[in-house]
Amino acid sequence: METMRYAIQINEQGPDSEAVAFGYEFIKAALACGHEVVLVFFYHDGVLNACAELDDSLSGPDWSSLAERGIDLVVCTAASERRGLGGDASRFRAGFKVGGLGSWVDACLKADRTLIFGAPHDP
Repeated sequence: METMRYAIQINEQGPDSEAVAFGYEFIKAALACGHEVVLVFFYHDGVLNACAELDDSLSGPDWSSLAERGIDLVVCTAASERRGLGGDASRFRAGFKVGGLGSWVDACLKADRTLIFGAPHDP
């Protein structure tokens, strides 16, 4: 089987979002099969998954564990600012970085497949 490179976008916030759960499980399954995840980009309401101020029971999947495996977790600066989080990485959980849409575009160019989990919800 050929190794694939994936760029993943998460647009919703967990733990009750099926899209977030499916996205997280897809990433774990892809890694288990030897595939590469170029980037996980948190956009729209997905930026809330990174918020360090959330109660752990509201945070959903353990995204930080993916960062420990070398996966880049990038939070969209503009989307986080629109949700009152600002662009300060210190407000995010361990392993998350702040970046712009350029990071997403770059990842899409490097990836063989691009997957988006969740519908966009902008205020």
